[in-house]
Amino acid sequence: MRVQTEDWQRFILGVRNYKGKKTLFWNGERLWDEENGGHLIYNWEERQTWQVIMVLPGVEVIPKCTFDKCSNVQKVIMADTVRRIEYHAFMYCDSLAYVRLSTNLEYIERWAFGFCTSLTSIFIPPSCTDIHDYVFYGCYKLIILSVSQTTQLGEYVIGANTALIRASSFPTDGRGNYTNHEDVNTWIKNRLQGDEFALHRACSSFNPLEEVIYNIISRQGVKAFKKPDSVGVTPSQYLSENPFAEIEEQKILKRYILDMMGEIVS
Repeated sequence: MRVQTEDWQRFILGVRNYKGKKTLFWNGERLWDEENGGHLIYNWEERQTWQVIMVLPGVEVIPKCTFDKCSNVQKVIMADTVRRIEYHAFMYCDSLAYVRLSTNLEYIERWAFGFCTSLTSIFIPPSCTDIHDYVFYGCYKLIILSVSQTTQLGEYVIGANTALIRASSFPTDGRGNYTNHEDVNTWIKNRLQGDEFALHRACSSFNPLEEVIYNIISRQGVKAFKKPDSVGVTPSQYLSENPFAEIEEQKILKRYILDMMGEIVS
C-alpha cells in the first residue's frame, strides 16, 4: 500500500477517524519520556483506542518505546523518510497485522517489534542494512520474513516459536530456542534461491515487476502461483502480503490467458 505525500498532508496532525479507523497521524512528537519512563501527550487509555498509525513525511527516527503496548493498533504505515526504528518502538502491539516500512529504512533496533503476536508477514526494504537482536522475537504467527541477503541479522531475530521456524527443520534446545542463530539467519536470507523458487522471489521482492513475474509464469504455467515453498507459502501469498507490490495476480493471469487465446486463434 503506497500512500502519496499529498494524502498525508490533507490531515491535521493528531488522532482522528480515517476510513472508519481511529488513526494517529504522527509527525515525530515525543510520546515517551525516556528519562522518567512514562507517556507524554496521550495517556494509556487514549493509546489503547488507536487502530492505525500513520508516520508522516519528515520523520526520520521512531524513538524508544514510542508505540510500546498500543495493543489495538492493527496497521502501521511509514513515510519513506524514516531511517531508524529504535528499541521497543512497537513492542507488544498485540493486534498489529500489517506494516509498511519506509523504503529508506536503514536500521531496526532490538525488540522493536517483539511480541507483535498478530503479525504474519514483514518485508524489509534492501536499504535496511542492520536488524538487531530479537527484533521479531515472540511474533508467533510470523511466517513471511522477506529480507535482502546484504542485511545483517542479529541474534534470534525470530524465536523458535515463530511460525517460520516451526515450519522449518531447525532443532531447538530445552528452553525452546534454536541452537544456532547464525545458521537460521543464513537460511532466512537464502531459502528462496534457485530457479525452483524464482516466482516466490519475484513476488516477495521489493517493488515486484509485472514483466518479471509474467515471464516466469510463461515458463512455469499459472499453477506456479499456487506452489508452496519449503514452509508452505505460495507466490500468491507473497504477492498479496507484499506492501511494496503495485501489481495484482489477477491482472497477470488475465494477460496470460488472453495471450494464450491469441496464440490458439492465430
